[in-house]
Amino acid sequence: MSSNVRIGRIVGTHGLKGEMKVLALTDFPERLAVGCRLRLKGEWVIIEGARTHQNRLLLKLNGVSHIDDAQAIMWEYLEATEDQRPELEEDEYVTADLVGLKVVTTDGEALGAVRDVLLMPAHDVLVVGEIMIPAVKQFVKSIDLKTGVITVELIEGMREP
Repeated sequence: MSSNVRIGRIVGTHGLKGEMKVLALTDFPERLAVGCRLRLKGEWVIIEGARTHQNRLLLKLNGVSHIDDAQAIMWEYLEATEDQRPELEEDEYVTADLVGLKVVTTDGEALGAVRDVLLMPAHDVLVVGEIMIPAVKQFVKSIDLKTGVITVELIEGMREP
């Protein structure tokens, strides 16, 4: 049985016919497209309509046809099953897959595990203890999901003295 991942959260209503404002929690917008099947409070729903309005994603779900229906599910999460994950390019990773991986330097020094991945405008940043490592090729030399190890090369000043 596959597990579910949160890909959106209902944060508001729009209009009187059950349309909802949704905060996307996925890097794959195609997961929130018309026809997609999602879990909402343990039940399956299908996206009947999807559009943007003033830079906000608006969704219309089957079974939600009135503002009262939409208000009743405010702040709930929309989930997709793990097996609905889109195919990734060779050097692309899902943030959740990186959290918890062991991080070692190119010299073999263990730095700890990835505690968080900060999504920054220029590039993502791996948080390993007190060290913040930009997720770019200059610093992240390899990511091996099979062994659970990220190999990095630090420069002077990246660690606390």
